[in-house]
Amino acid sequence: MVERSLWSEDDQSKRLAELSADTGDPAKELPLRRDVRSLGTLLGRVLVEQEGEAFFAVVEQLRRLLIQHREQLSAPVLAEATARSPAASLASRQVRFGDSHHNMPEDAIAQARNTIRGLAIGDAYRLTKAFAIYFELTNLAETNHRKRRRRAARLEASRAPAEGSFRGTLQRLQAAGFSRDEALGALAAICVIPTFTAHPTEVTRHTVRLKRRRIAGLLERLDELPLADLEARELEEQILAEVTALWQTDEVRLKKPTVRDEIYMGLDYFPMVMFETLPRLYAELESAVRDIYGEGRRFSEEGSTVSGVPQVLEFGSWIGGDRDGNPHVTADCTRDALRMARNLIIDHYLAEIARLVGHLSMSVRRIGVSEAVQQRAQDYEEKLGEGHSRWKRITEAELYRHLLELMAARLRYGRDAGESALGYTSAAEFESDLRLIRDSLGAHRGQRLAELLLDPFLRKVKTFGFCLHTLDIRQHAQIMEKALAELSSASAEHGGALPPRLSPATVELLDTLRMIGEVKKAGSPEAIRHFIISNTQTERDIFAVVRLAALCGVSVASNEGDPGLMPVPLFESIEALRDSSVVMRRLWTSPDYRPLLDSWGRKQEVMLGYSDSNKDGGMLTSTWELYKAQRDLHRVAREANVRLRLFHGRGGTVGRGGGPTHAAILAQPPGDFSGQIRMTEQGEVLNWKYADPVLAEWNLEVMVAASLEAMMQPVKTSDELPAEWDAAMEAMSQDAYEFYRDRIAQNAEVLEYFELATPVNELEHARIGSRPARRAAGTRLEDLRAIPWVFGWMQSRHAVPAWFGVGYALERFAARGGEAVLRAMMKGFPVFGSMMRNVEIAMAKADFAIARLYAELVPDAAMRERVFSMLEEEFERTRQQVLAVKQQTELLERNPVLARSIRLRNPYVDPMSLVQVDLLRRRRGGETSSELDYAIGATINGIAAGLHNTG
Repeated sequence: MVERSLWSEDDQSKRLAELSADTGDPAKELPLRRDVRSLGTLLGRVLVEQEGEAFFAVVEQLRRLLIQHREQLSAPVLAEATARSPAASLASRQVRFGDSHHNMPEDAIAQARNTIRGLAIGDAYRLTKAFAIYFELTNLAETNHRKRRRRAARLEASRAPAEGSFRGTLQRLQAAGFSRDEALGALAAICVIPTFTAHPTEVTRHTVRLKRRRIAGLLERLDELPLADLEARELEEQILAEVTALWQTDEVRLKKPTVRDEIYMGLDYFPMVMFETLPRLYAELESAVRDIYGEGRRFSEEGSTVSGVPQVLEFGSWIGGDRDGNPHVTADCTRDALRMARNLIIDHYLAEIARLVGHLSMSVRRIGVSEAVQQRAQDYEEKLGEGHSRWKRITEAELYRHLLELMAARLRYGRDAGESALGYTSAAEFESDLRLIRDSLGAHRGQRLAELLLDPFLRKVKTFGFCLHTLDIRQHAQIMEKALAELSSASAEHGGALPPRLSPATVELLDTLRMIGEVKKAGSPEAIRHFIISNTQTERDIFAVVRLAALCGVSVASNEGDPGLMPVPLFESIEALRDSSVVMRRLWTSPDYRPLLDSWGRKQEVMLGYSDSNKDGGMLTSTWELYKAQRDLHRVAREANVRLRLFHGRGGTVGRGGGPTHAAILAQPPGDFSGQIRMTEQGEVLNWKYADPVLAEWNLEVMVAASLEAMMQPVKTSDELPAEWDAAMEAMSQDAYEFYRDRIAQNAEVLEYFELATPVNELEHARIGSRPARRAAGTRLEDLRAIPWVFGWMQSRHAVPAWFGVGYALERFAARGGEAVLRAMMKGFPVFGSMMRNVEIAMAKADFAIARLYAELVPDAAMRERVFSMLEEEFERTRQQVLAVKQQTELLERNPVLARSIRLRNPYVDPMSLVQVDLLRRRRGGETSSELDYAIGATINGIAAGLHNTG
């Protein structure tokens, strides 16, 4: 008898009911449970097939022990919660995340550690790989569930739109009395620019991402009903084959990625996801406007009536342009990044034209074609010759196909720099040709074809142009300062001429600026528009870019189709954030800078650093100083008649400025948001946000929706908020800052503990990025980048940067009679509420029972106990204060989806943590081998996948 598939279902109507269940129906979770359970079963089969029953028995033993450990941890906590609040009986059935500060149950955990301690390195690696693949499969199941829940939400118009959706935002605007034209007018002011960066690099290899993508597609097909058992078995066999391939594939790179590898990784997301996502996003925006406001005049953009809604999205990148602290990024790397991006988008346009040729078979014998299309085809035929059009030889009646093939020839000529005279001079020229075809179709009873085939293509051309994205150049202010000093000194010695010998850093900087000039003159002036200045302290740092660019023949000012090269100051430290508005006022009122501002239309971009400000001053102070800097910069910009756009350098983790994007946008100072916003999307989050078209569409939609909501909120300024809220934040920030600087940043013991009790020095074995972990040799906190600082604390389950000092400040303020103020701020002050929710998320991922095992790696027992006790005490204080302010009995009480996800993961992250501690102990004990280093790298990647972050 043939074994039934794990996904078989006799009652297809029951399965359909599960897939379409409403938000409040518990049945909606059944498909996710089935996927997780079935994928786990398939993994078990693979482990037995590949490694044998004995190995699988070890995996199962550890899994059961760690589940038992979690159950034992929860028991006293749940009793405490129930005793404190009889109404908490429902919540008491769940594990209280982040409460694992209790003593670890020795029976379960001791057995697990003994088992791991006896493993050979190869077996420890395979054990890690088994649990890591489980996470990959669980992540795929959760992603698939998010997609199915998004589909279910669209089944009935009566269902409330998802929180954060564009549709829900429009409904609120309509209810508030805003008309269709007012909503579209506000939308026209919005420009959201996700900017991809490489660091920290996505830990997953490209080949593994492709396997995940195939499994995700198979899971999605298992939701297609009716599903015959035969088909379910076939799909199950394909998943089993992919899981087998995953087991036999190296998940850790054998070599560190090069800059070129990182460029490829960043570009991958466009053909894999973004090209499909962009039209779907705009289709959803247009559908939402139509459903809520009814049919009406289509939005007019630059004289065209093609667009149903205005363009709201652009893309940027740092990959191949960010050379701050990365000596591997050179002028040649940046040239490669530009060329690769250009070739990628032109190749996509060629594929789209081929698709159009397959569809637009209209014959002039059957329907008319505009004179403009006829003339354009004739002009191109004279310029290029008939040989480029196969359709002209087959039939002269199919004029659209003839013109499209000539357009494709021009694209190919433009892709080849040697024959660019016959190619398009700009994306606007190519767009003009597409619009001719679009308008001709619309004028000759082909409106449906125009909307379905040409409009999505035009959206892409408008968004991506011929560059795909703009590429930023970034360099540290000190490099510019040293280069100017070097040039000034050497020039004086050589009678005003450039000296023959300069330092390598200065040579690279000058090469980069000359390369920018060459790119702009070669016909891609819009490809590079911004020069980011890391660690900006004064306006001198900004003028340094202007002076150096002039020396290399690069026009900083905008002129004749060239947007110029705008210097973008990046304020990162607490002190720099506090001085930022003063620095920018001096800059914007400088007679030397005014002509540049005028050339840019009085626009200026300023970047704010979340990661380094957190490392410098702690979570609460970083949050507050970033908020104040935004508020003050907008005020000064208004006074100087400058149109300010802020660039938010947010990391993926809470400790680096991450957290829910929707809440972050709404938490900006009231009345200051202009609709224009840039945000970094760092390597570690690209896979979570953009690995699938549906997820990518949702993440982009959330940014647009939040921007529209922020634009249309009742106009009020920060001055209209209760004065006591501002004073409260200021007082708490001061307390938190002093506490953080004393206990963490300036505490030599903490920094030594960090080096010993975390795998920060083993980060290189994960081979997750081309950039060095430190800016310079040294053991000071200032020498260490924010990424490894957060990485080390997250891997060891301390998560210190995301919460330390918050509890201390809250407790002191509450003790002064401020409890009511804090609860009012939680409800009415978005920046405070957003911070508290982010702290709560990070604490839920922390685990001090596991962290204590990492602490045992510190050989100085007295110092170890002092530091660990201090951290644990502040963690517990912060947990209690967060629960008190939020009026909860457990962390994530109001976020059941994330609570479920963490609950699902914890028993499977724990074994990898135990393995990592054991391998680190061996390495610190003097054992060295490439096998050991590789195994440590595997634990780093596995824990990162389990916790959903690297650094």
